Amino acid sequence: MSRPPALLDMRRVSVMRGAWTVLHRIDLRIGVGEHVAILGPNGCGKSTLIKTVTRECYPLMEPGSSMTILGHERWDVFELRAVLGIVSNDLMSACTRGITGRDVVLSGFFSSIGIWPHQRVTAAMREKTERALARLEASHLEGRFVSEMSSGEARRVLVGRALVHDPKALLLDEPSSSLDVFAQHELRRILRELAQSGMGLILVTHHLADIIPEVERVVLMRDGCLVGDGAKAQVLTAANLGRLFGLPVTLARRDGYYHLW
Repeated sequence: MSRPPALLDMRRVSVMRGAWTVLHRIDLRIGVGEHVAILGPNGCGKSTLIKTVTRECYPLMEPGSSMTILGHERWDVFELRAVLGIVSNDLMSACTRGITGRDVVLSGFFSSIGIWPHQRVTAAMREKTERALARLEASHLEGRFVSEMSSGEARRVLVGRALVHDPKALLLDEPSSSLDVFAQHELRRILRELAQSGMGLILVTHHLADIIPEVERVVLMRDGCLVGDGAKAQVLTAANLGRLFGLPVTLARRDGYYHLW
């Protein structure tokens, strides 16, 4: 029997940005419901990988190269949102005008940032928005402007924006970036609850502590290439991480989390 289509299946994917090849023949298959972390230093190509999945960047046309989501090479963006929810730093930086938490989440129905006069918000959309905020313990942020929120509160609202379609998986770009210790703890607690509910998670990060205990698989990325892929306990070793980040490291594990110094 043929195996079911993967959530994400990239084969020999190379991507150029300007005159430079940033991704080099990436082979990556992530199944539906998997919890995966893609770990690598700054500048290794993680952001380009995300933009390739979201079709902001396109692979080079090469023999044997392909990329599918649930077996399909082409998607209508409105249908794709019900499959894969995106939480990126680009979205975070775009929330600069006077937008309330409610409107940020509602904008997930329109692939916009905030709600605009030509967009028609239905009662069903409002109900799903309220449920998403309640699920994230963020109902109190409905009427607050993003400019008045902490970084942790704004990140939680953006997760709500990605959740309104009940996607099969969330793709998170550097989820703990700019968050203080408390906000990091709260975000990771929420991600653990989502993972335990059966939702797939793809965490793209350079922070080892972002890898919550529910993540079973870790992919290592350096210089636009995948240099490691396997079970977390086998991949996260001091030797592997030292090579990845280019310096001697000490590794410790506590309560299912890995720590590096």
